[in-house]
Amino acid sequence: MWITTILAAMGLCLGLFIGLNVPIILPEGYAPYLGLAVLAALDSVFGGIRAGMEDQFDNSVFLSGFFFNILLASGLAYIGERLGVPLSTAAVVAFGVRLFQNLAIIRRHILKK
Repeated sequence: MWITTILAAMGLCLGLFIGLNVPIILPEGYAPYLGLAVLAALDSVFGGIRAGMEDQFDNSVFLSGFFFNILLASGLAYIGERLGVPLSTAAVVAFGVRLFQNLAIIRRHILKK
C-alpha cells in the first residue's frame, strides 16, 4: 500500500517538474479546454486515491474514467462554445463537487489511521 503511494507521489513530483520546466506554449484558444481537462484529470486522480484507500481500486476503471472525463469535459466546452452557452460551467461544478467530496473522504481516511 505504501509503496504505491510513494510511487504515485514520485510520479506526481516528476510530472510537475517536467510540466514546469518544458517550454511548451499552447495557443490561448485552448485555455478553456485545457483547464477543464486538468480539472477532470484531477477528479479522476483523487477518485483513484480514494478507491485505493478503500481497497476498491481497479486500473481499468481508473484509466477509462480518466480519459472519458477529460473527453467529456473538453467536449462540453467545445459544444458550449459552438452554441454560445457556457456548458463548461456545468463541468466545472460537477468535477469541482466530486473533487472536494473525494478530498474530504481521503482526509477522513487519513485521520482515522
